[in-house]
Amino acid sequence: MAENRIYTAALIVIGDEILSGRTHDKNIAQVASWLQVQGIRLAEVRVVPDVQETIVAAVNALRNSHDYMFTTGGIGPTHDDITVDAVAAALDVTVVVHPEARAMLERYYASIGKELTEARLRMARVPEGADLIPNRMSGAPGIKIGNIHMMAGVPHITAGMLDALTGTLEGGAPLIAETIGCWTAESEVADILREVEKAHAQCQIGSYPFFREGKVGANFVIRSTDRDELASAIDTLCDALATAGFDFTPGGI
Repeated sequence: MAENRIYTAALIVIGDEILSGRTHDKNIAQVASWLQVQGIRLAEVRVVPDVQETIVAAVNALRNSHDYMFTTGGIGPTHDDITVDAVAAALDVTVVVHPEARAMLERYYASIGKELTEARLRMARVPEGADLIPNRMSGAPGIKIGNIHMMAGVPHITAGMLDALTGTLEGGAPLIAETIGCWTAESEVADILREVEKAHAQCQIGSYPFFREGKVGANFVIRSTDRDELASAIDTLCDALATAGFDFTPGGI
């Protein structure tokens, strides 16, 4: 059944401006959060430059190892927007102008009193056989073909495309999480965390240390798709921390 299966996705963030530090990526977090609500886990992220061979290699590696693959960036009107060409090359198909995408762009630019230039028409190019992801913000659509979803790099436009995809992808049960905070170095409780996770196979425990108010502490985040198993793991962890004499706070610190 779908709820017992873990669906995974990968994200390729494309753009020299990300790797140079000129632009700070905001899409990883919003794509990960959106996927989690859909019951899909973001399992891998790669940041690659505007180099076709590198994009092709990443696309072929990730589309074959995950249920879904997403890209952000590189579908605009300029010469360095080469994501469509790279995905087409990876799939061994040609690039065509999608008639519906062209009509969308014509309507959008007419509505703002501008012409559909050759540069802007580049945003109607898709790998042959692709469908469109609606974009209410700027007219230029995203693209989907097979398990690949190509989206804009501009975060608010990406958000709109994700909204258009909501409910269209099959996923399993969403991952739920609870946090336990503890005023101790994580190394002091490493064995406890390991044993609790080992005893609850359907849970994962992450440890996130911090330094606050002159003291060392850590938040332990327990995640699972099974609410009962999650509750059991939390009880076990709290009991173990109390027995060992550690000061902890349900809900995190």
